[in-house]
This record gives sequence, C-alpha cells and structure tokens, in this order.
Amino acid sequence: MRTVTDFTERTVEYEKLLNDFKALLKSTGQKFTIQREVILDELYNSDEHLTPEELYNRIQEKHPTLKTGIATVYRTLSLLEDSDMVTSLSFGAQGKKYELGAKEHHDHMICTRCGEITEFVDAQIEERQHKIADDLGFKMEDHSMQIYGICKKCQEHAQTKQ
Repeated sequence: MRTVTDFTERTVEYEKLLNDFKALLKSTGQKFTIQREVILDELYNSDEHLTPEELYNRIQEKHPTLKTGIATVYRTLSLLEDSDMVTSLSFGAQGKKYELGAKEHHDHMICTRCGEITEFVDAQIEERQHKIADDLGFKMEDHSMQIYGICKKCQEHAQTKQ
C-alpha cells in the first residue's frame, strides 16, 4: 500500500525527471509536447521493460484522443537513451526493451524462451566486479550484467509437455 510520503517523494522525483527532460529538449532545439510527456510518464510509472510498440499501445489505450505516432515514440526513446535517461536491453532481431534509467542499479536475467526479464541486485557480485576492475587497474565508470537462460515458468511448462 502506498503512503502519502511515497506519493510525495515520487512526485518530487518525477518533477525533477520532467525538468531534466525539458532541459534536454531545449538543449537539442526540440519542443516539449504533451506526447513526449506522456511517453516519459508511462516509462516512469511502468515496472516493466517495454518495447516501443508496447509503449505506443499503452499510450493509445490510456489516451485514445491524443495523437501520438509510433515514430514519436521511437524518436523520444532514442533521445532519452542517448541522454542516459532510459536504458535499453537489446534482443537482437527482436528489438529493444526500455526502462527508466533513474532506478537504482540492478542487473537482469532474461528468459530466452518467453522474454521475461527479472531484475536483481546482489551486493557480492557488485563488490566482486569492482575488485576485478581494481585488480586489473581498470577504472570502471558503469557496467551492466545480463544473464540469459530459461525462466522457472518456461522450465516447468517444458516439463509438463514431456
């Protein structure tokens, strides 16, 4: 259950994100539009990793009278990704899935059958990565870990078919 404090913190966090987005648009000579704000808002409020098409469909569902083209979604995601406001996971020929980059650092496990993405944080892995970088004289600025495999649900589904 969300508390008033959660809502207030989220509002302050979102306002900062929105102001950063407006500044980014201004710096690149682009206009701030309601369509772009709705794209950012949907990413902010989603706990999922979304393809551009999924994002577009959600916007169409929630705002049927708002004229937002799929090209606007792609251009906005590209701009946000270039500025590190969103991050993406690449699925090769299947495209990318996006999430807001303002989240706490986390890593991903990706099911190669159904595409489910599970986020996780492991302090030991983080410590080990930093130690390896230090031992090799490498100044780590950022990193991303993606583990590919078959999720529990797909494993169980495969077993019931046998």
